[in-house]
Amino acid sequence: MSMLPDAPRVLALANQKGGVGKTTTAINLGTALAAIGEKVLVIDLDPQGNASTGLGIEHRDRGLSTYEILSGDCSLAEAVRETAVQRLWVAPSTMDLLGLELEIASTSDRAFRLRKAIEGLTRSRLFQEIGFTYVLVDCPPSLNLLTINALSASHSILVPLQCEFFALEGLSQLLSTVEQVKQALNAELSIHGIVLTMYDSRNNLSSQVVADVRETMGDAVYETIIPRNVRISEAPSYGKPALLYDLKCAGSQAYLRLASEIIQRERELRKVAA
Repeated sequence: MSMLPDAPRVLALANQKGGVGKTTTAINLGTALAAIGEKVLVIDLDPQGNASTGLGIEHRDRGLSTYEILSGDCSLAEAVRETAVQRLWVAPSTMDLLGLELEIASTSDRAFRLRKAIEGLTRSRLFQEIGFTYVLVDCPPSLNLLTINALSASHSILVPLQCEFFALEGLSQLLSTVEQVKQALNAELSIHGIVLTMYDSRNNLSSQVVADVRETMGDAVYETIIPRNVRISEAPSYGKPALLYDLKCAGSQAYLRLASEIIQRERELRKVAA
């Protein structure tokens, strides 16, 4: 019998504020990690399903989705779909997810549905064939049961933070939720890093926000900053990650740098764990 590959690293991309670049980061970081040789699964937990659309999965083609996974009607392996990007797969979402919270609210395992699904994936034939090394969970813009499921299932959380005036305002609430999840549901959970998004070099406020966030959060903030970039904004309407749409644009290059930085942090985390 062949040996099972190591379990993948699971990172939740979360911020309860909308419009901070969560989904854009899930799509493009996933693509960048795949481009440097990782085998990546993006799990779309946002009912809007923008990560699925941005990876080229049309609504009519979604079939089995994260709703069926979390409601127990199918396994994660059954819902996984290939994308146009080599070494990148997606478990798509649909609007059905909106009703999930009410459906499972009274069940004892309501916060652990995703964790069980990922554990099931690592025992599946699909995992034996592919050997995913990273799972990125794209969370909805709220601290609801879907996000709690993501945090319960993840090793670390990656927080996209927009370079705007109120950037730090919601961060303390998110960090407090992470602390609660850590104490009650997932002792392993840590902050992987904070990625500053939508940076505009012509805007003094952007630079001030960068300085404030670095002063407040220190080493938790990645060196890489994602610029505000027209090509990144255009790419989803073509059902493509920015890296496929325009590899040379500033946004694509920034996501490649972020992927390298994440891999480097992972190496350091492993050294500490060892």
